[in-house]
Amino acid sequence: MFEEHSPKDAAKISALPTFDEQAESDKQKAQKLVALAEAAPLTDGGLRTGELLSEALALDPTNHQAQIFRERLYQTFVPRWHFPMLADTARNTAYARAIEAKVQPGDIVLDIGCGAGLTAMLAARAGAKHVYTCECQPLIAEAAKQVIADNGLSDRITVISKWSHDIVVGVDIPEAADLVVSEIVDAMLLGEGALATLTHAMKALAKPDARAIPERGTLMAQLVQSDKLLEIWHPEQAEGFDLKSFHRLANIAQVTPNDLTACGMQPLGPTQDLFDFDFTNPNINPAHTVEQLTCTTTGTLHAVFVSFEMDLADGIKVDNEIHSGGHWGRSAFMLERPCVVTPGEQWTITAQHDASRLSVHVHDEQPPAAKSSWVADTWAPTAAKEEPAPLPQAAIAKQGPTQTHRLH
Repeated sequence: MFEEHSPKDAAKISALPTFDEQAESDKQKAQKLVALAEAAPLTDGGLRTGELLSEALALDPTNHQAQIFRERLYQTFVPRWHFPMLADTARNTAYARAIEAKVQPGDIVLDIGCGAGLTAMLAARAGAKHVYTCECQPLIAEAAKQVIADNGLSDRITVISKWSHDIVVGVDIPEAADLVVSEIVDAMLLGEGALATLTHAMKALAKPDARAIPERGTLMAQLVQSDKLLEIWHPEQAEGFDLKSFHRLANIAQVTPNDLTACGMQPLGPTQDLFDFDFTNPNINPAHTVEQLTCTTTGTLHAVFVSFEMDLADGIKVDNEIHSGGHWGRSAFMLERPCVVTPGEQWTITAQHDASRLSVHVHDEQPPAAKSSWVADTWAPTAAKEEPAPLPQAAIAKQGPTQTHRLH
């Protein structure tokens, strides 16, 4: 039996918004939130802007402006290399094994470069008393807090939304760390400011006998051949036009993992160590070395290939050598012109580095046409890396997606 309504009740019911009216109201609210997001300053690393856009999309998931704006915001402030890095099983397994081997009961662990929180959670799982992990990018730090909470570890891990140089013992962390964990290297170990960051951390934030992961790193070079690398980075012509004068603008080929497979790079000789870095007792002193790179097979020399190997713990290594997998990119220093080489030839190079850059020079005893000199300036100074200058809001709204490559 249906309940009868009075004329007064009927009037109230007729006054309620219909489904269409409610949907329209949500769209209007969403558009107002998008306008607020466009006006919000980015001095907080995009945190408030991201919150406003997410609120707008919760009201109106089809809001085109909010979808595009939020994606550009994320691409600007969250480097895309985070995602293939998290999918790198070999790297993750190596870090898990090293952390399990080095964490001791009661340890205070400092994890530099929180990202999604993986290494911090590995340290907590390994039995650390408490893990303090720092992440200077607010959007990433907030996402990491949620990941850590999702895994039930919020009581064991504290996310500090700061650059590690700004952390103070007794203020941000209760005591100096027993173990410092980091993975802040690029394809040549230097470009993300690892030396400066770890020099500070091991002296100011860690106990005198503190352990570190990684422990050591080695930069290596070898001569390589790859016709495809030449085609991609130094094409001779296009549609009949000579392009050789453009080649000088790309002396260092930044090779992604997919490019490495496509290029089919072939070693023309063994690797030669260039520099060793002690991450348990690091320093930012510049260094140089003169080395002989030996050819052991006949071929065409196209580039000097630079790679690294890191010791995370005893017997546990990661690398980006020519035949290894993983998410790290590689760096190939291109010759101006290919050169035919034969077994027994030696090419003399000088390699130099400062706290964040590597340069390579081929000496004059090689044919003059093959002489090249390169500087790998892969990143701005460390402070710029960890605290990037905010982009103007209008720039994000107008420009296309930003491509950020982590070559490591």
